[in-house]
Amino acid sequence: MPTRKLVDDLSRSLVFGRAPVRIVSLVPSDTHNVIALGAADRLVGRTRYCESPEAAHLPVVGGTKDVDPAAVIALAPDLVIANQEENTRVALEALAAARVPLLVSLPRRVDDGIAHLARLARLLELGDRDPARDLVRRGYQLAAAPPARTRAFVPIWMDPLMTLNADTFGSDVLARIGIANVFGDRLRLYPLAADLGKTAPQDPEGRDVRYPRITLAEVAARDPDLVVLPDEPHAFSAADEAALRAALPRPRIARVSGKDLFWYGAWTIDALPRLASLL
Repeated sequence: MPTRKLVDDLSRSLVFGRAPVRIVSLVPSDTHNVIALGAADRLVGRTRYCESPEAAHLPVVGGTKDVDPAAVIALAPDLVIANQEENTRVALEALAAARVPLLVSLPRRVDDGIAHLARLARLLELGDRDPARDLVRRGYQLAAAPPARTRAFVPIWMDPLMTLNADTFGSDVLARIGIANVFGDRLRLYPLAADLGKTAPQDPEGRDVRYPRITLAEVAARDPDLVVLPDEPHAFSAADEAALRAALPRPRIARVSGKDLFWYGAWTIDALPRLASLL
């Protein structure tokens, strides 16, 4: 069996003597990826948010933000799939310290997600057989982004009101169907008062600047054509929608699946045409 070598999205080199057969997924979209590639029988653990029916019987090792490293280790995985953004640094460092084979991803573009899917297919030695072969081929055949025809505001939280900028997976998903993010250029500023325009910003010291906190007045000033309300990570209520409508009377408001915006890899392949039809 050939040695499998790969580099994850943290630039960490991993070496596998054989294709992994005991996989713990700490990311719902990666649980779906493994299943879609035809390797559901290799999954031995999941998070409570991994809701794919094929994984419902598996042991739960916590949530994406409160993974129990001891529970993961007890399952004796030969591959743990994680995500830098969804999982906490403390949990990932504990798994790495225990020398658990850990593949960490951070796709920020649709193409990154497809490349990650193809990387998993190769690692699992499934790339030359269906359904993995057909799935990856469909991913690489996705159309390039068309010219933007609509400008959208995408809130991801209500209190405080938050959005995402162009350096995020969800924003790139919208770009691939011709929708521009009105806050594509907006960085998250530190401290909070700076984000809200009340004081001068300070050095973010390496912290994530892709998810700014904003005001409704700032949204109105950017005058979007469309407000896209995903159902995760925040479940926007009817009251939330009414507040947005009161502040933004012109744009159309569309509710969408958060999975269609934020799940990378296999899910995106079918999500793009759904979103294009809806939006």
